Amino acid sequence: MPERIKNYLLVAKPGIIFGNLISAAAGYFLASKGRVDGLAFSATLIGISLVVASGCVFNNYVDRKIDRKMIRTRNRALARGLISLKIAIFYATILGIAGLALLWVATNLLCVVIVLAGFVIYVGVYSLYMKRNSVYGALIGSLAGATPPLAGYCAVSSRFDMGAVILLSIFSLWQMAHCYAIAVFRFDDYTAAAIPILPVKRGTVAAKRHIVGYILAFMVATLMLTFGGYTGYGTFAVAAVLGLSWLYMAWSGYDAPDERLWAKKLFIFSILTIFILSVMMSIDFTAPATSEMLLSYAP
Repeated sequence: MPERIKNYLLVAKPGIIFGNLISAAAGYFLASKGRVDGLAFSATLIGISLVVASGCVFNNYVDRKIDRKMIRTRNRALARGLISLKIAIFYATILGIAGLALLWVATNLLCVVIVLAGFVIYVGVYSLYMKRNSVYGALIGSLAGATPPLAGYCAVSSRFDMGAVILLSIFSLWQMAHCYAIAVFRFDDYTAAAIPILPVKRGTVAAKRHIVGYILAFMVATLMLTFGGYTGYGTFAVAAVLGLSWLYMAWSGYDAPDERLWAKKLFIFSILTIFILSVMMSIDFTAPATSEMLLSYAP
C-alpha cells in the first residue's frame, strides 16, 4: 500500500471506526428484531462510519500539537506533518458531508440529528475545548461515543424510546470506565500533554473509585435491556457475568502492585465486554410489550 494512502486511512482511525461499526450494528439489530433490510443496514453503517471518520480526522487535526508530546500518538500523520493541514480539513469535511447525506437518504431525521449531535460534541465541544480545559472532558466525550449505537437503533425505530435511553446509558457509562483505564495505563502520556483527565488531576485512587462506580452503573444499565423486554435471558446472564468480572478486576486495582499493568488489563477487558455485549444484543433480541415513545420522527 502506498505510504500516502496509508496515511489517509490511518488519520481516520480505522480501529475506532471498526469499534463504532460493531456498536452501531448492535443498535440496528436490537431495533430491527431480525427484520433487516440489507441495503438500508449497509447504508446506515457506511453513513455512520463516514461521519465517525470525519470526526477522527478533525480530532487528529486539533490534537496534532499535543499528539507530539505523547508516545502512543507522536507518529500520527498530522503530528508528523505528513499530510497538509488544508487537505486534512478538506478530507474530513468531504467524509462528514458524504456520511450525513447518505444517512439523510437512507434513514430518518432523528438518526441524522443524533449522528450530527455526536459529531458536534466530539469535535466542537470535546476536542476543541473540554479535553484541554476540564476534568469532565471524558464525560462529554462519552456522549459522542454513545451516538453510533443510538443512531443505529433510531435508524430502524424512528423514535427515541426507552430502548434508546438504555443504549445511551450503557455506552456512555462503559466509555467512562474504559477511558479512565486508558488514562491510568497511559498516565505519563497524559501528564506530558497536560490533559486534565481525572487520573492526572485527582490521582489514580480517585480514578479507581470512579471506575468502580461507573462499572456498577453500567451493570444496572445492561440488565435493563432484559428487564425492559428488549433482550432475552441469555443477554442477562452474559451481561451479569461480564459486569461482575469487570467489577472484580476494577476492585482489585486498589491492591494492584503495578497500576499500569492493572489498567492495561482492565482496558483490554472493557473492549471484550462491549464487543460480547454488542453481539448478544444483535442475536438475543425480543419484542418489548410496551415501548414508551419519547420522541418520534416516524412518517
